[in-house]
Amino acid sequence: MATSKGGSRKLLWLMVILVVLSSSAAAAAIYLVLGQRNTTEPAAAQAEVVPERRVPIFVKIDPFTVNLADDAYGSRLLYAGLSLKVGDEETREILEAHMPQVRSRLLMMFSGQQASELTGASSKQRLGDQVLAVLDPPMTDHQPELVIEDVLFTEFIVQ
Repeated sequence: MATSKGGSRKLLWLMVILVVLSSSAAAAAIYLVLGQRNTTEPAAAQAEVVPERRVPIFVKIDPFTVNLADDAYGSRLLYAGLSLKVGDEETREILEAHMPQVRSRLLMMFSGQQASELTGASSKQRLGDQVLAVLDPPMTDHQPELVIEDVLFTEFIVQ
């Protein structure tokens, strides 16, 4: 009987040692897997980082009709509508708050143009640059700089 008691004790110790070893091995494996996942995730996350897509902000300027400078064909008209692509909400708010001034500046600038200067594609690009130049001076004291990215002609008829 003494041998059976001693044998069962050895068997018990053997089982305890096996449980401790298997638990240690499982813990080490889990640690390695989680450790490896944490080191690869930031690299993968950095590779997958997509630049934040900004929703474009447009300020629509209602279409207007203006008399152009006289040319060989007599009096001509320009019917133009445009939108301004702006870089931030502050610029949008300033332009909308001062829309009468914006329209006045544009009408004055357009009225000095001749019809022959407005009909080509490159002339519209030049006209867009002139629009940017006309809107560049501040409309009020202490006005922050306007961020106007592009001038888009939505309607354009020379008659």
